Amino acid sequence: MAKTITVIPGDGIGPEVTEATRTVLDAAGADVEWEEQVAGLAGLDRLKSPLPDVTLDSIRRNGVCLKGPLTTPMGTGFRSINVAIRKTFDLYANVRPALSMVPGGRYEDIDLVLIRENTEGLYVGVEHYIGLEGDPRAAAESVMIITRHGSERIVRYAFEYARDHGRKKVTLAHKANILKYTQGLFLDVGREVAKEFEGQVAFEDRIIDATAMQLVVDPYSFDVLVMENMFGDILSDLMAGLVGGLGLAPAANIGKDAAMFEAVHGSAPDIAGLGVANPSSLILSGAMMMEHVGQAPVASRVREALGRVLEDPSRRTRDLGGSASTSEFTRAVLDELE
Repeated sequence: MAKTITVIPGDGIGPEVTEATRTVLDAAGADVEWEEQVAGLAGLDRLKSPLPDVTLDSIRRNGVCLKGPLTTPMGTGFRSINVAIRKTFDLYANVRPALSMVPGGRYEDIDLVLIRENTEGLYVGVEHYIGLEGDPRAAAESVMIITRHGSERIVRYAFEYARDHGRKKVTLAHKANILKYTQGLFLDVGREVAKEFEGQVAFEDRIIDATAMQLVVDPYSFDVLVMENMFGDILSDLMAGLVGGLGLAPAANIGKDAAMFEAVHGSAPDIAGLGVANPSSLILSGAMMMEHVGQAPVASRVREALGRVLEDPSRRTRDLGGSASTSEFTRAVLDELE
């Protein structure tokens, strides 16, 4: 029985890269039915809401969502629609692989996975201004919230991911030397969980700034990395830079009852409609989605076909030094699937 998947094309270049992704997945043999919904600017335009209830109901019903990049309209009550979706469905694990697919870059044979806690830290948005001497905005304060529950489940997810994917090591990155309570709790819980996987997966912890440096100096010394929300947001983009940029960066957001797969890059309104967008990020996210719904052979076919196209400079999109349009790039991937 085909799996029904909620698909949100998104804004800007979103509809273009989403259509390319659906076409590739269908051609690779994905046994899915697409249930299209809207959010972002498209949701506001059609249904007077940037995150309509019908879209949320669809994700809740289907449990899996493929999402193009969204634009959060100003003055709508949302800091970020992406964050709102993650919070609504408690999508606590953000999985960001970084895999070398374009030859001739700064590094070869990069194969890393960052597991980012997706619901806590500074991104909970608990912040306010403090008034002093007649200035209502004399200072600003944000609260970093780290819980034992949130720390335990994200570190456990990282170890289980490593074990289930044949990975050898988990690195927990933190700033517990300075933030002794919040980051200290995250580190303490991480060490407790690591003991349960002794003999299965190696463990180390590193200071976050040293981790950032070492990722550039010797990325091969890492395997799976896990960290809290903001650190994960920053270092996952750094890791994308090791393999060619956000145009090649997929992402999964995993919760107990739902999962969302998305392009990491933004909606890029400046090139929307020009037919030059690179759909690789969302195509790779779609491959991750296929694995999630139990269709791993489809994921393998997609990655192999995409990889063969990316090896050929003449078939790459312009962000990767080529001249292919979105449709030409998609056609090249389809040709490799035949």
